[in-house]
Amino acid sequence: MCGRYTMLADELEVLRTFDLEQDRIDNYGQSFNIAPGQNVLAIIHDGKKKRAGYLRWGLVPSWAEDEKIGYKMINARSETAHEKPSFKKLMAKKRCLIVADSFFEWQKNEHGKQPKRIRLKDRSLFAFAGLWDKWEQGGKELFTCTVLTKEANPFMQEIHHRMPIILPKDKEAEWILPQTENPASMHAFLKNIEVDDLDAYNVSTYVNTAKNNDEACVAPLA
Repeated sequence: MCGRYTMLADELEVLRTFDLEQDRIDNYGQSFNIAPGQNVLAIIHDGKKKRAGYLRWGLVPSWAEDEKIGYKMINARSETAHEKPSFKKLMAKKRCLIVADSFFEWQKNEHGKQPKRIRLKDRSLFAFAGLWDKWEQGGKELFTCTVLTKEANPFMQEIHHRMPIILPKDKEAEWILPQTENPASMHAFLKNIEVDDLDAYNVSTYVNTAKNNDEACVAPLA
């Protein structure tokens, strides 16, 4: 799964890395401890160009009666997303990049759970494969998203049995291209994704509390 991550890059680095034409990103901010329910930086393709902005993490499907469903939908299993009613249409038309530079996972041990910060070895900034939707009810409007996950690769298996899908740099644009509207095709696309090399180190349980959001969240344990 993916339940916490970081985004510490500056705004200019994001604009350059993802080849965005916009001059700035409204409400841009960095975070050492991004948690479900918070607004997260995402990139979509509007049919003409890529656009970066903020979505709330925790998918609220357009058909949902209650927005609280979002807290149960922070992740979506890539193996079945093309078939599930909650995600099938989104796999066809509402795919996004969710921008990050590391994520946290908790490894079980004899003392409980040890949080680890996990990064790509060769890239400081990357994107999770995500889905998004627009929800409206009683005059309220929400734009929300979910992170797609897969079975853990050999590196991650020692930490957790699942992991977020991190798109290779050369696959990011293809994931959000609006011309592809076949859920099965996008399922096959994700199935063939190979994750770049990762590394990990232990961090303090300080990160367990979502309100903690400073350098101590990512400081290596001595």
